[in-house]
Amino acid sequence: MFSIFKKKKIVPHIKLSGVIGNVGKFKQGIDFSGQEEIISKAFSIKKAPCVAITINSPGGSPVQSHLIYSHIRQQAKKNKKKVIVFAEDVAASGGYLIACAGDEIYANSSSIIGSIGVIYSSFGFTELIRKIGVERRVHTAGKNKSTLDPFLDEKKEDIERLKNIQLDLHKDFIDVVEKSRDSKLKKSEVELFSGEFWSGRRAKDLGLIDEIGNANQILREKYGEDVVIKKFEKSKSWLSKKLSSSNDHVDQLANILEEKSVWQKYGL
Repeated sequence: MFSIFKKKKIVPHIKLSGVIGNVGKFKQGIDFSGQEEIISKAFSIKKAPCVAITINSPGGSPVQSHLIYSHIRQQAKKNKKKVIVFAEDVAASGGYLIACAGDEIYANSSSIIGSIGVIYSSFGFTELIRKIGVERRVHTAGKNKSTLDPFLDEKKEDIERLKNIQLDLHKDFIDVVEKSRDSKLKKSEVELFSGEFWSGRRAKDLGLIDEIGNANQILREKYGEDVVIKKFEKSKSWLSKKLSSSNDHVDQLANILEEKSVWQKYGL
């Protein structure tokens, strides 16, 4: 006997939100170890027509970004699934790198997209320790072990070494974007790989995303109003919840400031 009821389509929806990498003493952002199992489970739903991924991230660790991007593409190939990515407030730097795992990328017209570049920042305290009468003592085995020590004067060779590493990382990022977006990119209009970022609407004109739209809207347009969107999202462990409710207000404030500094670059 055949069922008269038509089975609803199920679309797994992975939510990735936060700074990429470990953030603060108690707080963890998006990292590969925390997302690997979730991503694999989402792709294991055999009859799903695609896997949707929402990304809301200002970036962070290039290594973690690459690991997550690669795992998504490996799972897509293994399970023969289409990947549709949706950017929320921000998909910038490593957040955009992960977004490039999508066969299609959507964003809000006001989303922040891009920042295809590499940054290193620190402070220099050489004048401060001189003023307060502190002597810096450093003993190393290996002449480059104290590279970019914030309590010592910068050396030209250290900066050049760092710059070469940044250029390598930048090239890897560019390769991912070009492989993902291919002929969709409008390279003749602006320098896409300068580290600049744009609104979602402008990013569409530049070929960095495909269209304007959100997950609920686009998935229902593609797969019907009765599509079941099943969320896959990392939940907080008991320990992290306990730690995040700690009475140590200094640590909590440090965590907030550390993460806020990354988001603030994009006006958030």
